[in-house]
Amino acid sequence: MPKPDYTALEFPAPPDNRPYVIVNMVMSVDGKTVVEGTEQGLGSPVDQRLMRELRVHADIVLNGAETLRVSGSSSRLGDPILETIRAARGREGLPIAATITASANLPLDRIFFTAPDFDAVVYVARGAPADRVRALRATGRQVVLLPKRNDLAAMLRHMRGELGASLLLCEGGPTLNAGLFAIDAVDELFITIGPRIVGGRDTLTPVEGERAFTRRTMKQLELVSAVPNEATGELYCRYRVRR
Repeated sequence: MPKPDYTALEFPAPPDNRPYVIVNMVMSVDGKTVVEGTEQGLGSPVDQRLMRELRVHADIVLNGAETLRVSGSSSRLGDPILETIRAARGREGLPIAATITASANLPLDRIFFTAPDFDAVVYVARGAPADRVRALRATGRQVVLLPKRNDLAAMLRHMRGELGASLLLCEGGPTLNAGLFAIDAVDELFITIGPRIVGGRDTLTPVEGERAFTRRTMKQLELVSAVPNEATGELYCRYRVRR
């Protein structure tokens, strides 16, 4: 089936204070990112392959806490060929998996915490219940406490400065995406548009938040590529944030 080759992509060098940030999402034609509470069923196996091809480039794969709870989260590539491509570019092992949580209430039996083949880090809002933070630390995963204000910026500084990350792949969810856009920390957006209609007044879109951007503050994007797939009916779009 026709598709772009995301393994062949090139990305600019990161800023000094954060990684270069790319966001990858799948949505229906009417702009919805979940059906019956999960993104599963919106994208084809081709879309899932492209998601893993983007992971080839990533130093860190970030998912929000709700995504981890509902769908699970890992940084696995799922294909020895992709692992070989990554290794040939001097990137040993799998990307680091990451999540961010305000409550520290996470399912500790998920592979994010139990898998031995990739490292993971949990970013926790300061003030989260101490017993839950201790439980997170007991899994052996690195736990980083964030300040109450500017938490996302602090997370990105840690990724760049302490973990040496040059490229961060964020796979949602929509609230996390909104937070990254709000602090002008998203550099590129990859969107797969699936040939489906979900509907619903409160169904999530790729970017959610308490307040919408205004005509003055809304983000302007440049279309880098748009590749249709007649076999699946999908459209694979790559946008760059205009600054």
